[in-house]
Amino acid sequence: MADVTAPYWRLETPTDRMGPWQVIRGMPAAIGPAVGLIRQAAPRAAWTVVTLHLAAGVATTYGLVATAGVLERLFAAGPTGARLVSAVPALALVVLAFAGRAGLEIVATLAQARIAPAVRRLADERLVAAGLSVELTAFDDQRFLDRMFRARDRGLLYLQRVVDNLVEAIGAVLAVTAAAVSLTVLHPVLLPVLLVTVLPDGWAALRAARLGYASNARLVALNRRVAMVTDLATEREPAAEVRATQAQGSVLSRYREAADLVCDEEVAVAAAQVRVRARGRLLAGVALGGVFAALWLLLDAGWIPLAVAGTALIATRTAVAALARLVRAGDQLFEQGLYVADFHAFLADATTRARPATGPPAPAAPQRIELRDVGFHYPGSRLVLRGVDLTLHAGQTVALVGENGSGKTTLAKIIAGLYRPTAGSVTWDGTDLADLHPDTVADRVMMVLQDPVRWPDSARVNVRMGRFDRADPDEQALRQAARAALADEVVDPLPQGWDTLLTTAFRGGVDLSGGQWQRLAVARGLFRDAPVLIWDEPTAPLDARSEYAVYEALRRLAAGRTVVLITHRLASVRNCDQICLLHEGEIVEQGSHHELLTLGGRYAELSLLQARMAEDPWLSLPHR
Repeated sequence: MADVTAPYWRLETPTDRMGPWQVIRGMPAAIGPAVGLIRQAAPRAAWTVVTLHLAAGVATTYGLVATAGVLERLFAAGPTGARLVSAVPALALVVLAFAGRAGLEIVATLAQARIAPAVRRLADERLVAAGLSVELTAFDDQRFLDRMFRARDRGLLYLQRVVDNLVEAIGAVLAVTAAAVSLTVLHPVLLPVLLVTVLPDGWAALRAARLGYASNARLVALNRRVAMVTDLATEREPAAEVRATQAQGSVLSRYREAADLVCDEEVAVAAAQVRVRARGRLLAGVALGGVFAALWLLLDAGWIPLAVAGTALIATRTAVAALARLVRAGDQLFEQGLYVADFHAFLADATTRARPATGPPAPAAPQRIELRDVGFHYPGSRLVLRGVDLTLHAGQTVALVGENGSGKTTLAKIIAGLYRPTAGSVTWDGTDLADLHPDTVADRVMMVLQDPVRWPDSARVNVRMGRFDRADPDEQALRQAARAALADEVVDPLPQGWDTLLTTAFRGGVDLSGGQWQRLAVARGLFRDAPVLIWDEPTAPLDARSEYAVYEALRRLAAGRTVVLITHRLASVRNCDQICLLHEGEIVEQGSHHELLTLGGRYAELSLLQARMAEDPWLSLPHR
């Protein structure tokens, strides 16, 4: 699979080279963003959980210390019955302490259940807002797409898990602290003995988490490829062509090749993680044996009484169990925290790619749009446009024509302010477009594209999305736009008319043909009613009657507006005020239809070819 070889999909990350202490120092940075989200999404519930776990830790400490009093009375000299009776008050306090701890943990779990959904809701909204705020060129940048995929694929997935593991880790830390405090109270030398048991498992957990994260970072581009191929097999849109071209075998083969690479990497990483964890468990077992040996030596030397030794055993078992919880939670928390950090890195990147919402408002109806020496290239790509000079006046219709890939659509998006030129300038009534408030620029533009968005909503919403906040209480503007585009002929026969759901992804919805969707898109553009009109092959999928209706609507709209028309059908542009022929990113011919025919250049050649094809379509077929 040539396009997913190692240099393409393996991305080395700084995490590959991080040592254990670097990982530990990086832990706050990994989980800090998640903590910030928790504080914003559910601050009251978060503080409640922390407070309850802290109280549970105090109860644990008291219970362990009180256990020493129980054992001291049980091991004292005297009749068994008397010893049992004397131990009852201390035993009642122990039972009360641990029962209280259990109750506190149950209430903490209830409070915790409020946090994760609130965090996920806030994170989802921020991801959506970030995707909507970036400039259009971001979606042409491979690095941005990789970051966004990682944020969606793993960052959102692990956010809720981070919340659960963070609470688990807090509880485990407090439990270990309670045991440590208890051991310190019983005898100071017991504390360092306990700490030895955490080091091996802690090292193994950090190392395994680092291996998993680094592997996922290397695989991000390939995972995107797997998802894309899966969509070819499972989405409705490509289903017909896949079957018509008998491409099922090819799609399956490409999926297998990409998925096998992912599988091989994941198996190798899993094996490495198992080896690391095995070493950690082995060393942890040796360390625990050392703890029991140390207790025996302290008891044998008479440094601690038998009751304290017994309590120390209980405290040690409690601490070891809490340490196991902490290691598991810490392992997952560190790895998942890295993905959440990726999520926040994406948000930060998106912020830098968003155009600042500042500047004076754009002219309400620009009278003169000028492009001077405009050049443009996509991120990491060659120049798509170079040296473009063009002036557009209100009330004129300018046609952009040329072969596929000549830069027509890119130029139109620059005129509309969707792309900022990488060279030269664009001005509206003498003000550089880059200095104007981007929202007001967008407000002045209406675009109808050849591949419009098919909003998965009602027919009414599909048209109103042109300007959703437009006041139209009696829907006269909506219906007028629909009639002009002949979209009313599409909507009227639908089961629920304008309220019909236009997607088969949900029960009761319907789908439309390509031409019907295009009529709705044209109606959506007409409903927007803006002073700058950009029509990019708006009639490509339409029948002749619909195409005629659309051009009639465009002719009526053109008065007093700036109109840019992109088309391959040169017969449609003969009445345009100005025609610009683009070739390899440059305007090579410019003038009226008559002037360009008289020039006898590339435009005249293409016009003649299309005229001959209209007279005899068989001319377009190869002769035998």
